[in-house]
Amino acid sequence: MLFIFDMGGVVTTTFLLDELYKKIGVSQEQFKSICCKKRKIFDELEKGIITPVEFWREFNLRLKSYKIAPVKNDLFRLYFHPVLNTETVKIINSLKKKHRVVCGTNTIQSHWENHMERGDYAFFDQTYASNKIGEAKPDPQFFKVILEAEGYKPEDAFFTDDRIENIEAARSVGINAVQFKSAAELKKEWKKYF
Repeated sequence: MLFIFDMGGVVTTTFLLDELYKKIGVSQEQFKSICCKKRKIFDELEKGIITPVEFWREFNLRLKSYKIAPVKNDLFRLYFHPVLNTETVKIINSLKKKHRVVCGTNTIQSHWENHMERGDYAFFDQTYASNKIGEAKPDPQFFKVILEAEGYKPEDAFFTDDRIENIEAARSVGINAVQFKSAAELKKEWKKYF
């Protein structure tokens, strides 16, 4: 069996953007609007099409119309302080005794580097990150790439993620998928399959 775990919200806490918005001086809606004008630069960052430097350069160009000072540092890196979910790690370590366990995550280079430094991907047999494979959830192609790389059929794979749209995307290609709410709930849900 192949087990695929999301990272943020499952193995570690997610990235809280409130401090980043406050530092820039924009609301969440303004930030999203800035990122989605014509070119969707956050999507490009998440798929590894552009670097964090390129993202912030373009972001600052777009920020001028808001009359706000330009961003000088990679705030995605500076404000990223995930906390490890030790109960999920126990599940991963237990599964690895008999199964292949990989990470399937949407991430950006700034966060990838942070997770690498902390050793968060070391719990897995392999990591498939959106910024490295050029595909991002909830696009079903993200899961097809992992299945092809791992050599598993969809019915022989299990996936967990805290976001329901990603669960639905995995199910759309035939992967058994359970929305992550807690490590204890995950164990209960996956027992139904064994």
